[in-house]
Order: sequence, then structure tokens, then C-alpha cells
Amino acid sequence: MPDFSHIASQALILAAMLAAPVILAAACVSFLISTLQAATQVQDQTVSAVPKLLAVAAALAIAGSWIFHELTIFAARTLAELARVG
Repeated sequence: MPDFSHIASQALILAAMLAAPVILAAACVSFLISTLQAATQVQDQTVSAVPKLLAVAAALAIAGSWIFHELTIFAARTLAELARVG
């Protein structure tokens, strides 16, 4: 019998793993832009938004197939476990 708490904990771990590349890309770009803005004293919000958007898009383009693969494996394993109990 599948334990709901085990499936939920695996789902949360997977969600954190899959979100990490995108969050790390946004955080790194945000840090670099903040440092640049502090050095140049330019405080325009659009200056920081566009590079972060591009970094997130690049991270999704690079890690997208891995994210899809991991989600597919998790869904197949979870559905097989539920069908076995069925």
C-alpha cells in the first residue's frame, strides 16, 4: 500500500530539485545586477527585471528536458504504485 506521506515527501523533494536551476539562475543574476546597480547608482527596476527574465528563460531552456524527464519518471512510478494497490 502506498504511503501518502512518502509520496508527498518525494513530491516535495522533487519539486525542490526541479525548481533549483531556475531559482539559482535568477538569484545569481539578481546578485550581479544588484552589485552593478550599487556600483553605478542606477536604481531602475527594468534594468534588473529583463536580465532575470532572460536568465530564467535560459535556465528553463537548458534544464527543461531534464525537468520533464524527472516529472515523467515520478508520475509513472506514482501511478504504478497506485495501480498496484488498485
